[in-house]
Amino acid sequence: MITRIKHAQSPDKYVICTTDLPEDDVFKEVASRCNTEIFRGHPTDILKRWLDCADYFKARYFISAEADDVFCDPDYIDVIVRELVKGEYDYITCKGLPFGVTPTGIKVSALRKICEMKMDDDTQGQERYFTKSGLFKVKNIYIDDPEIHNPDIRMTLDYQEDYLFFKTIFERFYPKQTFFTLREILRLLKEHPEIIRINEEMQETYRKRYNSLYGSLNLKNTKI
Repeated sequence: MITRIKHAQSPDKYVICTTDLPEDDVFKEVASRCNTEIFRGHPTDILKRWLDCADYFKARYFISAEADDVFCDPDYIDVIVRELVKGEYDYITCKGLPFGVTPTGIKVSALRKICEMKMDDDTQGQERYFTKSGLFKVKNIYIDDPEIHNPDIRMTLDYQEDYLFFKTIFERFYPKQTFFTLREILRLLKEHPEIIRINEEMQETYRKRYNSLYGSLNLKNTKI
């Protein structure tokens, strides 16, 4: 995934932002091998970890490409960076891409505000703090390219079925192609729809779990 997102042209720096738990010591070697920076922080509070990382590197905004989103697309990192640097929005993402492909762009000032207001130390489902609080200017970049617009295809890694989905795609491309574009992936899936069926039923399972765990916010001076 690190190799993949490094095909983006816009970022100034790539950072593995992980926890300070002993089981994540392995990422020191990964960062060295992949020639990336590393920052280690809070084990459960993702928002605080992000903010501490952003402050350490003196960033005004950043792109989040989460590690379970294996096919996060570098082209859309560049698309979001171009919008983010204009300074008009606090949180930017894409709509219409397969689930798990889009990165997100976040202004550090907005992240700092959330960290001052949140009352939880476990901030999984972190996008809700920006999109559901009503506190920030959010932009959704809609992707209507008919070849790319496939929001119902699941491309994120949570379940064994997801692992088999990714494994099948990698076996079709790798090692002959060490990098393959989202268009190439979607053309493969169009030719072989049976690959989509490997994990498509897990999307409903994921949504139910997400809504049960992260359906509300707990912020100071705000009722959601």
